[in-house]
Amino acid sequence: MAHSTTGIFLGLSIACLMACAPQEDARQKNARHVETVAVQAVPVSETTSTTGEISARVQSDLSFRVSGRIIARLVDVGDHVEAGQVLARLDTKEQTADLQVALANLQSAEAQQTQARQAFDRQQSLFTTGVTTRAALDNAREALLTTQATVQSAQAQLDTARDTLGQTDLKADANGIITARNAEVGQVAQAAQLIFTLAHDGPRDAVINANESALLGRALEDVAEVRLLSGEDKFRAKVREVSPAIDTTTGTIRVKLALENAPDVPLGSAVIATARYKPETVIELPWSAMASHAGRTAVWLVDPKTSAVSLHPVEVTAYASGRFSVESGLSAGDIVVSNGTKFLSEGDLVSYEGAAR
Repeated sequence: MAHSTTGIFLGLSIACLMACAPQEDARQKNARHVETVAVQAVPVSETTSTTGEISARVQSDLSFRVSGRIIARLVDVGDHVEAGQVLARLDTKEQTADLQVALANLQSAEAQQTQARQAFDRQQSLFTTGVTTRAALDNAREALLTTQATVQSAQAQLDTARDTLGQTDLKADANGIITARNAEVGQVAQAAQLIFTLAHDGPRDAVINANESALLGRALEDVAEVRLLSGEDKFRAKVREVSPAIDTTTGTIRVKLALENAPDVPLGSAVIATARYKPETVIELPWSAMASHAGRTAVWLVDPKTSAVSLHPVEVTAYASGRFSVESGLSAGDIVVSNGTKFLSEGDLVSYEGAAR
C-alpha cells in the first residue's frame, strides 16, 4: 500500500512538471511585441494662438472743459481729422456774457487806477512843497497800490473768460481717426464728459485677450507673429504690455503687441496672434504611451533585464497635440511602451526593439 501511494505521488509530480514546462515555454514564446521609446529630457518651445484686433498705440478721450449745450457736431466716427480741427461747438451765450462782464470790470479797475495815480502824484507834489502831510501821501500810495492789484485781478478774470470762450470749441489734439462718439447736437454736455475718442496716426498695436491658463506660470518670448484674418499680411510684433489684472468677467488677460513697420493697418482689423513660450526642458511622450492607474495618469515601463512590464504613475504638466509632457515619475533612460499598451498586464513579458537613447 505504501509503495502504491508513493508511486501515485511521483506520477502526479512528474505530470505537474511536464505540464508547467510547456506553459512557461509558451509564455516565453507568446511575449507580446510592443514599441518603446527611451525617456530623455529635451528643450521644448510651444506656441499659443488667439484672436484680437488692431488698435492705435495712442488714443485720446476728448471732452469740453466747460459745460454747455452742443450746437454743432462737425465729425463722425471713422472721419480722419487734423490736429487743431474743430470737432464740435457749444452755445457761447453764457461765456460771451461772462467775457463782457470781465471786460467791463477791467475798464472800471483801470479808471480807478488812473484816479488813484493822479491823487498820488498830487499828494507827492504837495508833500514836496510842505503843504501836505506824510500820512496823506502814504494813504494816496496805498490807494494806488490797491487799484493796481484790482487791475491785475480784473485782467486775469478777462483772460480766464477769453479762455473759457475758446473752450466752447472742441478741437483735435493730434492727427487721427475718430473711433467713438458719445454726444449729439442739442445735448447738454458737462465739463470733462467724454465726447469723442481719437486714435492717433502712427504706430499700431494688436490687442488680444489671452486665456488666463495660457500665461500664468509660463513666460512668453518677446517676439510674436500677427496675421490679418482678411488677408495674408503678416507682421512681426513685440510684447509691449501685459495687464497685471485678470478680467473677472471673461477670465482673460489683456496683452498689447507692438506691430513693427505697420502704420497703415486699418483700425479694428481682426488678427490672429501667435506667440512662442520660452523653451523648457521636459520629458515628452506620445499619446499612445498614456495609461491609467487608480485614476491617475501612468505609463508602462519595461525592465530591460527581464523584459517584464510594470505600471508607473506619472505627473503630467501639459497636454499637446499628439503628445504630453511629464513632470515627475520617470528618469532619463527609462524604457516606456509607446504602442501596444491596451492589453498589457502587470508582469507581462514583452519583446521590443532597442529604444533609441
